[in-house]
Amino acid sequence: MKKKLFKSLAVLSTTMLLFTGCNNKSNNNGGGAGKKTTLNIFQFKAEIAKDLEALAKEYEKENKNVTVKVQTVGGGSDYGAALKAQFASGNEPDIYNNGGFQEAITWKDKLEDLSDQDWVKDLYPGTEKPMTVDGKLLGMPMNTEGYGFIYNKELFDKAGITELPKTLSELTATVKKLKGAGITAFSVGYAEWWILGIHLLNIPFAQQPDPDKFIADLNAGKVKIPDNDKFKEFLKLFDLTIEYGNKNPLTTDYNTQVTNFASGKTAMIQQGNWIQGMIDGITPNMKLGVLPIPINDDKEAMDRLPVGVPNNWVVNKNSKNKEEAKKFLNWMVSSDTGKKYIVEKFKFIPAVKTIEGKGLGPIADDIQKYATENKVLSWNWFKYPDGGVNEFGAAMQAYVGGEKNGKQLLQSIQDSWDKLKKK
Repeated sequence: MKKKLFKSLAVLSTTMLLFTGCNNKSNNNGGGAGKKTTLNIFQFKAEIAKDLEALAKEYEKENKNVTVKVQTVGGGSDYGAALKAQFASGNEPDIYNNGGFQEAITWKDKLEDLSDQDWVKDLYPGTEKPMTVDGKLLGMPMNTEGYGFIYNKELFDKAGITELPKTLSELTATVKKLKGAGITAFSVGYAEWWILGIHLLNIPFAQQPDPDKFIADLNAGKVKIPDNDKFKEFLKLFDLTIEYGNKNPLTTDYNTQVTNFASGKTAMIQQGNWIQGMIDGITPNMKLGVLPIPINDDKEAMDRLPVGVPNNWVVNKNSKNKEEAKKFLNWMVSSDTGKKYIVEKFKFIPAVKTIEGKGLGPIADDIQKYATENKVLSWNWFKYPDGGVNEFGAAMQAYVGGEKNGKQLLQSIQDSWDKLKKK
């Protein structure tokens, strides 16, 4: 689910950016010279945790009265539940993450309007959509991302694969060829509900003729998942990854999944450009490419990658230091230091035109090529009912474990949708 996420200005003046701490009930007033302030950032992206902490230190060097604390809850943990717990306990962060669409609507009363920020004019078209509610922009896109089956070109060469698969039949032939060469085709980390319930399950939603209409019709009770051809086709792809994946998929977590692939133990992995840094840390300069995730043999429809905004930075509307929080976000996307971290450290495909997205690695290169050619699929999980991805992921894990058959899996997803949707 991960499946599977998706792509400021002004150098700060001598006025210090003062940031509130985890508890907004503190006496930090922000703003004035000589006053100490702590800004609390609560974020989910485990891949950038250490680098984001380092970026915070860089900010502190330029703003001597500011302490920036970064807390990361991700890498398989339930960020949404953890964020709700923070607010329930009164420890409201100043800056946090929001996925947009339904999630933005759910949280809108806690989100500061950022429509007047300088970076807004530099956003790539479409990146503003997830966080636009009632005509207001309530978040800054973190970056853009894409995902698919990342493949090891050397292992493909070793197996004699000369033509890249774009359809389900071609992918089936490819994995059989890999097996014949003694190579495990897929690195699967199905211990992680998000790899299943977010990124993988997005595929049959994204392959609908009109995903938004399909979701609206689901909410209205006009269509049913078990009756939908795209979901029935999806089961064949899901089965393929299980049959030709590594052993013990339900005990293989995210880190192990990526490590197995980066170590050359598997030929493909369902992930996105966010794993480039992890791979580089294990095996630098791997020859990689990205393939689509096909569910049938319609080559034109299947030869697309899901590309979107994975998450957004938002400011707590009720924070006493929200102006300083906005300045931090501006600094992150406008300063030379922030830009360098976004591209070179985070390996992000930028969501703003003022940051050049080059040198991000072969995964991002392929994703940007697909995006340039407009061969993309939508990201839809932020449009699901609140809590849906968790339940969908759990149902898919039950299927992997043999506790449900295909019909039962699709019915389980439908039942969860009906239970969780807003009446």
